[in-house]
Amino acid sequence: MKSWLKVSSKSDFSIYNLPFGIFSTNKKNKRIGVAIGDHVIDLHACNSLDLFKDLHIESYVFKNSFLNNFIELGKGITSKVREIIQLELINENSLIKHNSNCIIPINTVEMHLPVNIGDYTDFYSSIEHASNIGSMFRDPSNPLLPNWKHLPVGYHGRASSIIVSGKNIHRPKGQIMPLDSETPIYSSSNRVDFELEMGYIIGKNSSLGSSISTTNAEDYIFGKVLFNDWSARDIQKWEYVPLGPFLGKSFASSISPWVVTMEALDPFRVAGPIQEPNVLDYLKFDRLKNYDINLSVSITPEDSNIESIVCNSNFKYMYWNMNQQIAHHTVNGCNLNVGDMMASGTISGHTKDSYGSMLELSWGGKNPIELKDGSTRTFINDMDTVIMKGYCEKNNIRVGFGEVKSKILPST
Repeated sequence: MKSWLKVSSKSDFSIYNLPFGIFSTNKKNKRIGVAIGDHVIDLHACNSLDLFKDLHIESYVFKNSFLNNFIELGKGITSKVREIIQLELINENSLIKHNSNCIIPINTVEMHLPVNIGDYTDFYSSIEHASNIGSMFRDPSNPLLPNWKHLPVGYHGRASSIIVSGKNIHRPKGQIMPLDSETPIYSSSNRVDFELEMGYIIGKNSSLGSSISTTNAEDYIFGKVLFNDWSARDIQKWEYVPLGPFLGKSFASSISPWVVTMEALDPFRVAGPIQEPNVLDYLKFDRLKNYDINLSVSITPEDSNIESIVCNSNFKYMYWNMNQQIAHHTVNGCNLNVGDMMASGTISGHTKDSYGSMLELSWGGKNPIELKDGSTRTFINDMDTVIMKGYCEKNNIRVGFGEVKSKILPST
């Protein structure tokens, strides 16, 4: 397919992608848009041209602060909307082409949080990451806890502090236990870290008391985003026993603004790692459930403004896939709601340059990472900007996520 709009071959937002997001301009209030190359297609304006008249969608669905109402229409409708836009973008006689109100330069829009997130669950599904952490803090010869290969470990996180790319955050404060001390102190975190993750958005409600099988789980996934699960390692270390992450994680998580649909990602399915020992029946699955998504993380200090890539990883490394995560999440009857966010957990690969956190890259602060400007990091400094990017590429088809970017500001 080829669009009449000029789209670079290296653009994440190709004609094969067409992700959904919420944007506004100085003349337009929040509404749903679709990204294509360096432009945004205004779906509310498209609806005014009766492009979706056969779908009978109310106008408020498109002129909306969140995607939730749109997602609730179901994949039968949302996929059709994406297909209509795709056809319009390759049709030289398209109504969109001759209506400038529908096409907006992407550098003139402000992007917003794409969904109203009711609940957020963070998993711990990379065996490389779990093994690195276990080796660092427990037993290098036996790094995984006894349950890790039997179930997708996860915890219920804080949804209110999930923010969209471009929103900066202040260094968090809390209780820290200094080395060689018997009492904690109240302090700003000295070990702010990123966690390279991917999130996915629930696209269908389930009922309390019901369970979702691995076979049906994909029906409940609308699309994916990049996810930076910020961490304050020193606060987390002191607080996490016995109930797990709390203040060390809940101060912020950043997500990319464009939601890439599962339909766009379908050509990039791959096999995941072999799971040994065999999982219980409710976690067994058929076909390819992992995705080949190239991921990177960079740090840009404000004083030098030079971007340094510190991590190159891939979503295909995940030991536990999304279908298994949903099956386990609901096996006890827990219900899911449209707009809920699930995160993968830190995505680390086999090599040191593919580790998905500074905790691993610097091995607990023992091995500083050198940046291009000559400075070093063990964790994230004030005024550092962390940028995560992700894309799939196969047979000259590129489907990407753009970026998620946030700066760490000093504590207030």
